[in-house]
Amino acid sequence: MKLAYTYDGHHSAGAEWERRELKEWLTDVFEAPAVKIAPRCTPDIRKHVETEFLKEGWALNVNLDQAYRLSVFAMQDDLAFQLQTGNMSRAPYDLLKLQFLFQSQKIEAAALAMPTREAAKVIGDNVANAERVIGELELFNRVITVPMLVVAFE
Repeated sequence: MKLAYTYDGHHSAGAEWERRELKEWLTDVFEAPAVKIAPRCTPDIRKHVETEFLKEGWALNVNLDQAYRLSVFAMQDDLAFQLQTGNMSRAPYDLLKLQFLFQSQKIEAAALAMPTREAAKVIGDNVANAERVIGELELFNRVITVPMLVVAFE
């Protein structure tokens, strides 16, 4: 697995991650040659990312609200992170969860990592991909207002 690119123009998300000196660390997480993009490789990707976040002291699987069984992949201080390697229908839901945290003033910025379109095709059918989500972020720019960094890997 390697970093393909980042999209940091959504409400100045890149600047928010850089200000906390975490953008380079986050993108380095996806420079992992030992993790191969292949059919059904999602468990390997998730395990690698979980390990890297735990080493840096991030809380994993953080509940949005105690009354509901909804969570985000990781949180630390005023940042949230979501990894999406599943069905495309889950990606807008991730955006909604991150927007909720932002509007609840629990976070100031977020990042969403997912494969590129080509890598998603290798992983499986109808897997979420960065190109589509970036297009949706641009379309819903006034609805999804959380500063959102998209990390695309392949």
